[in-house]
Amino acid sequence: MRLSIAHTFLPTDDPERSLEFYRDALGFEVLNDVGHGAMRWITVAPPGGQTSIVLHPPAADPGITDDERRTIAELMAKGSYASIVLASPDLAGIFERVQATGAEVVQEPMDQPYGVRDCAFRDPAGNMVRINQQP
Repeated sequence: MRLSIAHTFLPTDDPERSLEFYRDALGFEVLNDVGHGAMRWITVAPPGGQTSIVLHPPAADPGITDDERRTIAELMAKGSYASIVLASPDLAGIFERVQATGAEVVQEPMDQPYGVRDCAFRDPAGNMVRINQQP
C-alpha cells in the first residue's frame, strides 16, 4: 500500500497576511481561494508540489463551543496551536528571503544535535514554520 499526504491544514485569523507570507515570502502558488473576508479557505503549495496547505478559519466548525474558540485563539496568540516543517536545498537563501519580509524569526539557521540544520519562523497566525536543510 502506498499513501501520500495530499493536504495539511493551518489556521489563520488574517487570510490576507497569511497569503502574503506563503505566496510572497515562501514562493508558494495559490491553488484555490474560496470564501470571503475572514471566512476564506486558501490552498497553497510549493511550485510543482504534490502536498498543499489549506489556510483555514481556526474555529469555523459549527460544533465548536465559544469556550473552545477562545482556547484556540489563546493558543494561536501564543504560537503553540499548529506547526509545519518544510525543506529546502538552499536554507540560507530561503532564510534571507523570509527574514527580509519582516517575518518573526524564531531561530536562525543552525545545526541541531539530532543531525538536522534548520531555521524557524512564525507565520502571521503564529504557526511555527520550521525549514530543514535538504541535501
